Amino acid sequence: MMIAFLLICSLTVGTQSAKTTSHKLQMEANAIIKSGWWNTSDPLFNISDRCNWYDIFCNKAGSIKAIKIEPWGSQLATLNLSTFNYSTFHNLESFVVSSVELHGTIPKEIGHLSKLTHLDLSGNYLKGELPPELWLLKNLTFLDLSYNRFKGEISSSLENLKQLEMLNISNNYFEGYIPFELGFLKNLITLNLSNNRFKGEIPSSIGNLTQLWGLDISHNNLGSIPHELGFLENLYTLDLSHNRLNGNLPIFLSNLTKLEYLDISHNLLIGTLPSKFFPFSDYISSMDLSHNLINGEIPSYIVYIYRFNLSNNNLTGTIPQSLCNVYYVDISYNCLEGPFPSCLQLNTTTRENSDVCSFSKFQPWSPHKKNNKLKHIVVIVLPILIILVLVFSLLIYLKHHHNSTNKLHGNITKTKNGDMFCIWNYDGKIAYDDIIKATEDFDMRYCIGTGAYGSVYRAQLPSGKVVALKKLHGYEAEVPSFDESFKNEVRILSEIKHRHIVKLYGFCLHKRIMFLIYQYMEKGSLFSVLYDDVEAVEFKWRTRVNTVKGIAFALSYLHHECTTPIVHRDVSSSNILLNSEWHASVCDFGTSRLLQYDSSNRTIVAGTIGYIAPELAYTMAVNEKCDVYSFGVVALETLVGRHPGDLLSSLQSSSTQSLKLCQVLDQRLPLPNNEIVIRHIIHVAIVAFACLTIDPRSRPTMKRVSQSFVTELTPLSIPLSEISVQQLMSEELRALIYIGNP
Repeated sequence: MMIAFLLICSLTVGTQSAKTTSHKLQMEANAIIKSGWWNTSDPLFNISDRCNWYDIFCNKAGSIKAIKIEPWGSQLATLNLSTFNYSTFHNLESFVVSSVELHGTIPKEIGHLSKLTHLDLSGNYLKGELPPELWLLKNLTFLDLSYNRFKGEISSSLENLKQLEMLNISNNYFEGYIPFELGFLKNLITLNLSNNRFKGEIPSSIGNLTQLWGLDISHNNLGSIPHELGFLENLYTLDLSHNRLNGNLPIFLSNLTKLEYLDISHNLLIGTLPSKFFPFSDYISSMDLSHNLINGEIPSYIVYIYRFNLSNNNLTGTIPQSLCNVYYVDISYNCLEGPFPSCLQLNTTTRENSDVCSFSKFQPWSPHKKNNKLKHIVVIVLPILIILVLVFSLLIYLKHHHNSTNKLHGNITKTKNGDMFCIWNYDGKIAYDDIIKATEDFDMRYCIGTGAYGSVYRAQLPSGKVVALKKLHGYEAEVPSFDESFKNEVRILSEIKHRHIVKLYGFCLHKRIMFLIYQYMEKGSLFSVLYDDVEAVEFKWRTRVNTVKGIAFALSYLHHECTTPIVHRDVSSSNILLNSEWHASVCDFGTSRLLQYDSSNRTIVAGTIGYIAPELAYTMAVNEKCDVYSFGVVALETLVGRHPGDLLSSLQSSSTQSLKLCQVLDQRLPLPNNEIVIRHIIHVAIVAFACLTIDPRSRPTMKRVSQSFVTELTPLSIPLSEISVQQLMSEELRALIYIGNP
C-alpha cells in the first residue's frame, strides 16, 4: 500500500514539474512576442520554432539560454529595453543587443537575470545612469556598455562583480572618480574606461589586477600614474594618453616585460628618458610619448621599436644612432641638433627641429645666430640641396627597384651582383657576406626544410645570433609568379608586427639570388612536431591549447586590426612555427592578399590541399572566412595529432554519431585530468567545429574566436569521457562560449 502511495506521489510531482516547465516555456514565448523585437507579422514567424532562430539559443529543456540581437538578425528595426520582460528569463546566461540603435535607459529589472554571465549593450543610444541592480549580477564575466550615452558616476558596488574578466565602458559620459573598488576585480583581463570624463587619480588598487593584458584609460581628465601600475606584468597594451598626467616619466613601466603597445602621449609628464630606455621586451610595436614636457637627450640605447613618437617635447642634444633600431620615428617639434644619422633618411619625421642638418658634412646651426646666417643658408646650402636632390633622384631612377622595396627602412648595401640587401628589425650588424659565410654559400648541410618555391636554411651569424633564411630556388627566381610571391611576403611582413606573426629581419632581392631573413624558430613547424612521435609527446595539452590561441590572435590581428585587412590564404600546420618555448608564429605570407571591400577579391585558388575552404571549389572570391576554415582544420589537427580529414568526412556517417571526443584526441598523450585543461580542450574543439561549418556565413569571425579565448568556458556537467563530437557541433555548446553564428 505504501509503495502504491509513493508511486502516486512521484507521478503527481512529476506531472506538476512537467506542467511547471511547460508553463515557464510558454511564459518565455509570450515575453518574446510581447517584446516587439521580432516581426510577428512575417508569414515565416513561428514562435514554437524559436530555439532554431538565428538570435536565440536554448538549453536541452527548451528554455532560452542566450539572446543575441545584432544588426543583421531577424528582429525589427526599433527596439527598446523597457519592453523586455526580464523576470521571465530565469535561465538567460548571455544577453547581447549590440549596434541596433537601442534608445532609452537600462531598466532596474535587469537585476532579475541572476544567471547572466555575458552582457553586451554596446554601440547603441542608451542614456542615463546605470541602475544599482546592474551590480547585483554577480555571475557576469563579460560586460560591454561602450559607445552609448551613459552618464553619472560608477558605483563602488562594482566590486560585487568578482567574476568579471572583461569590462568595457568606453565612449560614454561617465564622470567622477574611478572607484578604488575596481581593484578588487582580480579576474579582469581587459579593462577599457577610455573616452569618458573621469577625474582625479588612477587608483593605486589597479595594481591588484595582475591578470590584465589590456588597459585603456585614455581621453579622460586623470592626474598622476601610481607606481602600482608597474605590478601589471602581463600587460600587452597600455593606453593612458590624452589625460592630465603629471610628474616624472614613469620609469617603473620597465617592469612590464610583455608590453608591446604603449601610449602616454598628450599629458604633462616631465623628466628625462633613462639611459637604457624601457627594455620591455625583444619587440615593441608602438610607443608614443609625444605632446609631453620631456627634456634631456635621447638615450644612446633603445630596444627595437616599430613606431616611436617623441614629437612635441623639449628634447635637446644630438640625434643618436640608437634610433636606427626604430622602423618609424617622429622626433619633430623638439630642440635637437645635427648631424642627422644616415640610417634615418626614410620613415622619419623631423619637422621644426631647426638645428638638425640632413647630412653630416654640414655643421649644426646655432639657434642664436639664425638670422645672421640667413644669407649663407640661401646662397650656399640651398643650391647644394637642390643638386643633391637631383643626384639622388637620378640614382633612384637607375636602380630599377620596386617602389615598395624603396619604402623599406633598413641598412642597405650593394650585393656582389649589384642589387639591394636590406636589414631592419635587428641589431644592424648583419652583412651580406655574413649570410654567405654562415651558410657556406647556401650549402645543403644548413638546409632545414624545403617548401613549394624555396628552401629554408639555419645560419649562425658572427655575433652568435641564429636566423632562418628562406631562399628562392635559383631556377624559380626568374618565374614572375614566384618572384611576385616573394616580394609580396616582404611587403606584407614589413608592415605588420605581432607577437604571433614571424618576424622578418631583412631580405636580398636579385635576379640571381633572392632570400628572406627571419626570426629562427627552434621547434620548426607545427606539422613537423605533430608528425614526430618524440616531439608530439613533449607537445603537452596545455601547450597545444596555447598554440591554437596564438594562431587565433594572429589571424584576428590580420583580419581586423590592420589598416587594410589581410587574408593569409594558406593557413596550415606547415605554416605555423614554434620556438623553443612552444610559442606559435604564423609564417609564409607569399600568397597573402589585401582585402578591398569595394572589389570582388576574385583570384586564383591558393593554399594547401586539405586546408582550403570548400567554397573556393565553386567561387574565386577570397575573404577572411577562407582563413577561418583553414584555422579550424589546424585547431582540430593540433588536438587530434594528425590531419582531421578522415574525421571530417565521417561525421555524416551514422556509425560515428556516438563518436566521443576522447576517442579522437591524440592517443600519444594521456587524457588530461586537470579540470581547467579539460575545459580548454573542449573550448578549442567547439571553436574548431564552428570554424569548419560548410556555409562561410555561419562561421565566426577570427575576432569573435579570439575574444572567446579570453573568456572562460562555463564548466560542463558532462565528463570528458562522455562528450561526443556531435555535441561539440551543437549550437548549445557554441552559445556557452559565445561562438555561435556571427
